[in-house]
Amino acid sequence: MNKLFVALLSVLTIIGSARGNAAEYLVKYRSQFGNLSFSNNLQFIDIHPAGSLMKINIDDNKKLQALVELFSNPNIEYIVPNFKIVAFTAPFDPNALKEQWAIAKVQAEKAWQRAGNKGSRKVVVAVIDTGVDYKHKSLAANAVAGYDFVQNDNDPMDVTGSQNPGHGTHCAGIIGATGVAEGGTIGLSPEVSIMPLRFLDENGSGDLNNGVKAIDYAIEKGVDVISASWGAAVPRSTAQPLIDAIERAKAKGITFVVAASNDGKNNDSFEVYPANAGNENTISVAAMNSSDAKPSWSNFGKGRVHLSAPGDTIMSTLPGDKYGNLSGTSMATPLVAGLVALVKAQDPTLTPFEIRSLLQSSGAKIGIETACDCRVDALNAVDTALSKKMFVHPFAGTFATGSKTNFTAVYGKAPFTFESSNKTAATIDKEGVLTAVADGTTEITVKDSAGQTATSYKINVGKTDSGGGGGGGGGGGGDCPIGDPALCDALCKVMPTLPFCKAM
Repeated sequence: MNKLFVALLSVLTIIGSARGNAAEYLVKYRSQFGNLSFSNNLQFIDIHPAGSLMKINIDDNKKLQALVELFSNPNIEYIVPNFKIVAFTAPFDPNALKEQWAIAKVQAEKAWQRAGNKGSRKVVVAVIDTGVDYKHKSLAANAVAGYDFVQNDNDPMDVTGSQNPGHGTHCAGIIGATGVAEGGTIGLSPEVSIMPLRFLDENGSGDLNNGVKAIDYAIEKGVDVISASWGAAVPRSTAQPLIDAIERAKAKGITFVVAASNDGKNNDSFEVYPANAGNENTISVAAMNSSDAKPSWSNFGKGRVHLSAPGDTIMSTLPGDKYGNLSGTSMATPLVAGLVALVKAQDPTLTPFEIRSLLQSSGAKIGIETACDCRVDALNAVDTALSKKMFVHPFAGTFATGSKTNFTAVYGKAPFTFESSNKTAATIDKEGVLTAVADGTTEITVKDSAGQTATSYKINVGKTDSGGGGGGGGGGGGDCPIGDPALCDALCKVMPTLPFCKAM
């Protein structure tokens, strides 16, 4: 064992020397931080109690030895690199005409008329991004106190740079620009509270540690919605701290709206997080243009992307009381976050998972491949919430063969009766428990005690988990959580019982 360890350490020293001097990792601990002790192989940097995470620095020449030490500690759950996260931006056009086709496309004005309001400032949306110009004349009335995790202070001002024209400010305007500033713009929910949380810098880049901290800050402050127009192409195991943070948001009833990414790829086979997290409170968003077509750069996917929204050439606020067009799933995401806020203002009892089904069931069918093949429609969504129109929940989705899922009818009167249109693909019992039988497609029809009926969209049965595709691997088994297959292989030779190693 010792000879093998020394030999492997020599090999990894050579690998590490070619890559740099040191690397940061996040370590998830199971119980009290005080129970952990460390050798000189690593340097403690930071701790995040809400996520039971600590940030450490490991010298490349001591990497294998330090990781063996960490993985040997029963108080440690997992270790991942503190990877970089970027805003999902497309080319910036500062000379485009000021127009808001997206507001008309999703029938926002008619939605406000139907509601008799434009939202509520009791609903708080956290914009986790590059910060927000909270002094902007179209945003100031809706801005509430936030935080800057880049500078660790209370000033989350959007700092522009060559890679950031004002990404966070633009997203904030799509959510809740007031529409009362002369020559300004209007958001999907013009009456809302916007909490700016800055963790991406002037280059549109941040790290995993600060991203998780921003999510937990939003949870602590009791927001209703999180808008996340950023991510990274990493394996699922490496993204576990993000997935855990979103699950903590779910426990507090927070809807997490996230961009599908701008790679032009199918997220069912391409790994990008947090878009592919799959928590019940997530809504992953693809982009469409004014013709209801998918721009070449927008990601898509029946299993991992839930719906689409306007994201091409979107006019909104920019720092310094300016306005301009940006494109990307980054722009589609805050529009959906704004719609979630508007719907929450009409019916605050809806859960995040129910809201996802509501937006899908009320959406307009288009030719972009998502779970519902639809884009959001604000009028229909608000009308559903106000008229209590019954809809099937979950409304759309893909379920693994052999899995079981509870179905119901929101706004329906129990007891319900359930029917599967294709029993060879899935059956459903009298309690609404669907069993995914074999690859195929079915629809679920629900009838309530008042005689109302509602039918789901296509329920797909088959493998959709993108885990293991598009990156990572290593360790001879599952995803390599530390992002380095060669290092995982070495660790598995020293510690073959690690969860990502093959049985030996």
